Amino acid sequence: MAVPKKRTSISKKRIRKNIWKRKGYGAALKALSLGKSLSTGSSKSFFVRQTNKS
Repeated sequence: MAVPKKRTSISKKRIRKNIWKRKGYGAALKALSLGKSLSTGSSKSFFVRQTNKS
């Protein structure tokens, strides 16, 4: 017969939630940093082809 799992404690739930949020925050910071470096042209890892506006 199926037995329900034990309830996860509030503290454990908070810890997992914060880890999940921190991962997203780190990814957002990295993306913003990359965007800034691409827009200023100081990126060393990406080569962006410049378009001639005439």
